[in-house]
Amino acid sequence: MYAIVRTGGKQYQVATGDTLRVEKLNGEVGDTVELSDVLLVADGENIRVGTPAVEGAKVVAKIVEQGKSKKVLVFKKKKRKGYRVLRGHRQLFTALSIQEIM
Repeated sequence: MYAIVRTGGKQYQVATGDTLRVEKLNGEVGDTVELSDVLLVADGENIRVGTPAVEGAKVVAKIVEQGKSKKVLVFKKKKRKGYRVLRGHRQLFTALSIQEIM
């Protein structure tokens, strides 16, 4: 059984027991989160597709980690002008462990 869930502007295919990193969600490590924006639920040959979301479907996940990803360096330069800018960015993320698909 798997589901396709939308969170943080992205879509993820999840199954029970999976661990995935999503955009930062509010909550502490160990808290339970319900993802209610479920686009598709597949259970063997039975597939339910939402328009846009499946009514009554939800995915229950547990927060495993709150953190920052690796640094991404953004370098800008204009040749022959002496213009150089180096910026760094670390994106916040939440690691989720999928407990149940309903």
